[in-house]
Formats: sequence, structure tokens, C-alpha cells
Amino acid sequence: MAQIIVGEDESLESALRRFKRKVSRADIFSDMRKKRHFETPPERRKRKTLARHKQQRWSNRSKSTM
Repeated sequence: MAQIIVGEDESLESALRRFKRKVSRADIFSDMRKKRHFETPPERRKRKTLARHKQQRWSNRSKSTM
């Protein structure tokens, strides 16, 4: 759970900015997206293989540009 303490002279905008940064660092939104719907084992395998292929493409691309 992300939590911040707002200072007395701190503006609401800066407190909100700090909260958003803390939430993104804690990786809360990605967990929320993953757990939004039940994912069957075949769907999970398909998602992981697509992610693996995408990662391999990016690693090969960075090697070829060097």
C-alpha cells in the first residue's frame, strides 16, 4: 500500500505527484491489471511466450545496432 504524508506547507499537486511516483515504483498498477480477470493456464502460457519473443526481438535489435 502506497502512503505519503502531506506536509503543512505542501501543495496538493506536489503531494499527488509524489503519490503517483510512489505507486508507479511499487508496481501497483501492473498487479492490478494482471489480477483484474481470471487468466486460464493456456492464456498465461500464450502471454508469456509473446513476452519472451518480444524481449528476444528487442535484445537482438540492440545487438545489431552496435
